[in-house]
Amino acid sequence: MEQIEAERFTAALAATAQRVQRLLDDILCDASAPGEIVRPQRVLQAMRHGALAGGKRLRPFLTIETAALFGRRDEGPLRAGAALELVHCYSLVHDDLPAMDDDDLRRGQPTVHKAFDEATAILAGDGLLTLAFDVIADASVDADAEIRLALSQTLARAAGLGGMVGGQALDLAAEAAAVPLAAEDIERLQAMKTGALLAWAVDAGAILGRADPAERAALRRYGRALGACFQIADDILDAESDAATLGKRAGKDAGRNKATLVAALGLDAAKARRDALAADAGRALDALAGRDATTLRETARFVARRLS
Repeated sequence: MEQIEAERFTAALAATAQRVQRLLDDILCDASAPGEIVRPQRVLQAMRHGALAGGKRLRPFLTIETAALFGRRDEGPLRAGAALELVHCYSLVHDDLPAMDDDDLRRGQPTVHKAFDEATAILAGDGLLTLAFDVIADASVDADAEIRLALSQTLARAAGLGGMVGGQALDLAAEAAAVPLAAEDIERLQAMKTGALLAWAVDAGAILGRADPAERAALRRYGRALGACFQIADDILDAESDAATLGKRAGKDAGRNKATLVAALGLDAAKARRDALAADAGRALDALAGRDATTLRETARFVARRLS
């Protein structure tokens, strides 16, 4: 039975990835939107390079599947998920820059600053981020302006100073620190840098689905545990896998003195923590009485066992 659920999940994730890819391709088109003057080709191509190179599209998948718990199966959750993916892709473009993680490979192809140049990569990241809020502000996401406002504000906070951006700053500071971070400090850093956007993906689905306060709280617990599990799994893959499998440079965490739970706890303890967080995510869904959360449960198992 678990094998059947895993196969269904893999097929559903792939189908959603194709839908997101088509929408992003449409959003990142040559034609100027009302209020724009012109879309410079070099920056546009760099944005497309950073956003259309594939990937699992797990974050929009979470938004779509969470909204579906509450009967939302229209295009709104897809468009909100695409906006989130634009933010995620912007973060990857900027993280890969020489001033940040200095990576040459992403999803099996040259990073944006390698394929173009550093200045264009910075502008491409800026463009992806701002475009995300253009997408999420559109009435096609939800007819209720209050819902769109809630999505915009919560996404800004997840992506900004107290979320992903702040987490990246803490991560860079940790590389130069004389004393390694304690495990609890690493968990906070990772909850910001990686976990905040993953948790928002789930919360966005709850907002779009008009979840009641108890349901939304349960989904927030799920999202936080899932985000933490994802980052530990990523750190474990960096320690154990290779560039051909990952589509990016492997073994970089140890080489750059990265603050990871693998470094703080050891590989076996990190794996145990990853599995415990996946279980925590599943238990959080128990509060959703009467709703079929099978796909979200399978997502937690997938995040813990993924190979890339």
